[in-house]
Amino acid sequence: MGRKRYRPFLLALIAGYAVTFGFDASLSGADPSTDPFVALRVSRVPTGNPLETFDLKALDGGTLRSADLIGKVVLLNFWATWCGPCKEEMPSLGRLQEHFDSARVRIVTVTTDIYPQGIRQFLDQLAIRLPVAFDEDQELSRKLSVRGLPTTLVIGQDGRIVGRAVGPRVWDSSESIAFVRHVLATDTP
Repeated sequence: MGRKRYRPFLLALIAGYAVTFGFDASLSGADPSTDPFVALRVSRVPTGNPLETFDLKALDGGTLRSADLIGKVVLLNFWATWCGPCKEEMPSLGRLQEHFDSARVRIVTVTTDIYPQGIRQFLDQLAIRLPVAFDEDQELSRKLSVRGLPTTLVIGQDGRIVGRAVGPRVWDSSESIAFVRHVLATDTP
């Protein structure tokens, strides 16, 4: 009798672990060798929600507008300098951008940090040249349900969110490059 009481709890715990750590695809029968989303552990956003409209102050003094990203595949990465995994994955995001024409693919970072000098020092130290936008009041983060850092949203050329990656990735890996190429090939503006 005691074991039967815990069975639903254990099944829920295992399912939660599988979804959290990206093993849900293996449970659904998706093949990581043929599905770039599965290979990179990026959750699909089936409804293709449109990206929230935003105008954010940028580190370079300009403004980053969501309207300026339409027509490109965008990886919108939410991070902070105090987040260890964020800092570890940032160089690979910079290297991923080097593989693609910025007229077609844009890697854009969004931070809630409020100290521009510290961000500049961090980026300069690692020779990273990616746009940084400030979400100081975390309004965009809330609208996009960013609950943990790093979180990367994949936005198609039509401005709709097609995927979400929670946690760090090696963005310049062959799987990541294949993933971006897949989104470019399957997504039309």
